[in-house]
Amino acid sequence: MHPRSLLSNLTMREIRILAISSGGKHLLCIIVLITLFFLTTQPLAPPLARALSIERETELGQKFLASIKSHFQFLDDEFVQDYINRLGQTLSRGIDVKPFPFHYYIIKHNDLNAFAGPGGHIFIFSGLISSMDNVDELAGVLAHEMGHITARHLSERIEQAKKISLATMAAVLAGIFIGGKVGAALGTGSVAAGIQTQLHYSREDERQADQLGFKYSTLAGFRPSGLIQALEVIQKNSWLDSNRMPPYLLTHPTGPERISNLESMPQGFHPHPNPEADQLRQQFPIFKTIVQAKAGNPDQMEQVFKKDLQIGKNVPLAHLGLGIVYKTKSEYTKSVGHLKVALAAMPSCAAIWMELGQSYQLTGQNGEAISLFEKALRQNPNNRKATLLLAESYENLGEYQKAISLLKTLSFSDSVEPKVYYLLGMAYGRLSRLALAHYYFGLYFKKIGRRQKARFHFLEAKRLAKGDVSLQHKIETASKGIL
Repeated sequence: MHPRSLLSNLTMREIRILAISSGGKHLLCIIVLITLFFLTTQPLAPPLARALSIERETELGQKFLASIKSHFQFLDDEFVQDYINRLGQTLSRGIDVKPFPFHYYIIKHNDLNAFAGPGGHIFIFSGLISSMDNVDELAGVLAHEMGHITARHLSERIEQAKKISLATMAAVLAGIFIGGKVGAALGTGSVAAGIQTQLHYSREDERQADQLGFKYSTLAGFRPSGLIQALEVIQKNSWLDSNRMPPYLLTHPTGPERISNLESMPQGFHPHPNPEADQLRQQFPIFKTIVQAKAGNPDQMEQVFKKDLQIGKNVPLAHLGLGIVYKTKSEYTKSVGHLKVALAAMPSCAAIWMELGQSYQLTGQNGEAISLFEKALRQNPNNRKATLLLAESYENLGEYQKAISLLKTLSFSDSVEPKVYYLLGMAYGRLSRLALAHYYFGLYFKKIGRRQKARFHFLEAKRLAKGDVSLQHKIETASKGIL
């Protein structure tokens, strides 16, 4: 018999007898024997998993984000983005150690899907939000994805396949999380096929993310049953469309064992009182309505909101949804009519101020638009969208200095929207300050990647700015690599 097998058959009592009978002789052999006993009979602790370095995963996260952006359109709305950011911030306050700052994105797509990419980037599909009944469900999904990030699940699995390039890894990960035709296109190739199985979450990963998600959501004041309700909605959709599994269930499988564990977990978690959670809960119906109206098919959503009006369901929200849909369809007069009804029912809703202000502006009612944008800015002076729209309305009325004053504040921010430069160019042009007009048009075309157009305007600005040393310096700095 092999010595290891022989030793493993000895009991600790028999080893002690051997030690006593030896009378203390051969003590070293006895010590070795006891040591081998523990090595061969006790279960070995699993080795600590090695995770991808923070720096390398941050770089991978940027490539992953670029890959997602190249295939999907993100929902660009000030209220919606602020809401999802506030929800994420509320949830993350219960997290002691954050390996990365969290970033949240809403993808305009009907799929029931959400996932956490490398580097702290969390993506939620508009279709999943539209299927939810309350913010607790959304909080449950977000908190679960945060659990994957804080536990470094994806980082550990990426490290196992570290031989491939970051660009290839980003594409493979995107293919796994997205699913469907787009995912299949991203995840093709022998290299991708060889490592995809390594990158899927294990049952243990899901269990730990569930536990962490319950912890984060309840500490933030949300009901722990939210994740279970969200999964039930997703599973129900898979039953309705048996030919197509929702992408979320492909990357977050929910077998009977996991569902059983999930249903027992909430008993140990109780929501903490939190005014922020209460406010987010109250605002969720508005958030969901705007997501549906701006991300869904306009014709389909028009019918959905009209049906709500017919049956008297969520009437103010239905008017809000129709107001947004008609604006999308360039039916601005109808948009104004529905948004005014929504505002009468919800007069303190800043999101409606913004939507109605834009519709007023598009119908040439700039005075009414200015009143609403100024109201929005009094409530939130950092509302960049309201500042931009207010400047545009002033410009439409020929009040160029007021417009310039507002636009200049926006031009000093870290991330400047191209339209800011365009409107500055127009305003200075109307005031016959042509050097500045060409300078800002140069910045605008540079920002949108039209190098030849940018070159023309920078050259004109340089020619017209003779004698203005300060402006010439700005032009030289802005035009580096172009002139």
